[in-house]
Amino acid sequence: MIIAPLVIAAILAYLLGSIPTAVWLGRSMYGIDVREHGSGNSGATNTFRVLGKRAGIIVMLADIIKGMVATSVAILLFNLNFIEEQNLVTAKLILGVIAVTGHIFSAFLNFKGGKGVATLLGMMVAIHYEVALLCIVVFIITLLVSKYVSLASIISALAFPTFLLFIPRFKTNEPLLIIFGFFLFIVIVWTHNKNIKRIADGEENKTYLIKSQKKD
Repeated sequence: MIIAPLVIAAILAYLLGSIPTAVWLGRSMYGIDVREHGSGNSGATNTFRVLGKRAGIIVMLADIIKGMVATSVAILLFNLNFIEEQNLVTAKLILGVIAVTGHIFSAFLNFKGGKGVATLLGMMVAIHYEVALLCIVVFIITLLVSKYVSLASIISALAFPTFLLFIPRFKTNEPLLIIFGFFLFIVIVWTHNKNIKRIADGEENKTYLIKSQKKD
């Protein structure tokens, strides 16, 4: 491996992850800083609450894409012969985590940011798109049943390494990927610790995907 290109790739991944999509979109298109409303978070979930579904979807997709692009820089490094094939998955994991870290501790927001779920999903898609799509299904089902985005995020994060472990079709010879999956699950739980407390106290905001549903 050649160090200089890896350092450049890491910086690029961090800057991509740091892009505060929700804040920039809210300010430029709506004249609103989402951090001053709702939960005060600069992620897609709070954008849905404050600016509506259209803006929320745009922010969510943008955050997913930045995670995918940052993680996929590893493929470019491989194609340019800066890393070897046996190090490709490791490089994807490292760059993906750096991007998620950038989202949580954004260089553009005084090292504050969102919770990194959408960016993490983009990372998962770039690493194993089939399992990532299943995790999206788990997320949607959990959200429909519980109406808690935070709970859906936690359960879908846990689903990723679980599927790799127990579904024969998806079993991998990369144990690091499974270990890392459980590590990221722990990170998601940590970033949602306040949400977990609000759920336990019955104070967490609910999200309704189907308009015909009546709020409690």
